Amino acid sequence: MSVRLCQILASSFRTFLKAFALGIVLVSLAYAQDESPNEGPEESLEDADITGEESRTPISDDVEELKKAALELNRDLLILEEELLFPANTQIMVFLSLDVGEFFRLDAVKLSIDDKLVASHLYTARQNDALVRGGIQRLYVGNVKTGNHEITAIFTGEGPDNRNYKRGATVMLDKEDDPKMLELRIKDSTANMQPEFDFKEWQL
Repeated sequence: MSVRLCQILASSFRTFLKAFALGIVLVSLAYAQDESPNEGPEESLEDADITGEESRTPISDDVEELKKAALELNRDLLILEEELLFPANTQIMVFLSLDVGEFFRLDAVKLSIDDKLVASHLYTARQNDALVRGGIQRLYVGNVKTGNHEITAIFTGEGPDNRNYKRGATVMLDKEDDPKMLELRIKDSTANMQPEFDFKEWQL
């Protein structure tokens, strides 16, 4: 199935979801108008003192169920869209992690597959802090054919002694008929007082 066809299907699902959500709103408004009592000037305080539980009606319960169904449909749509755009037999995912970060502050990264740039990112101080505290960034999700592929990452940032730093890491990937997940790691080497960069394949 082509990527263009997947995008069309995803767009059609979104249109349906929007119409479904709009229908929920219209139905709830219509029921609210029908069920609203005509309050007269002689309504007593005792009649007006109604608790939240007592004021709930089967209609409001139905509206809540419809809202819940809409959220679940949206979740399923996102999962389906990812499965259509990135089939398991061609899917590749690359994550980035930063260990400690004492000898390197990441400014930017560029990711290439078979000499073709597929992802790049510039990092803020807040994002660096999140990575140092254990965060993992999903840098790239895409498709590659089965066979051998060369994956290269180029890092730029600030290294030891506040010097501009540019390094690269390369790995050869043998893509088979199952999804591949790689972790692009930036680690501090206390022995060399330098940062190290490598790839680690996750075993699914």
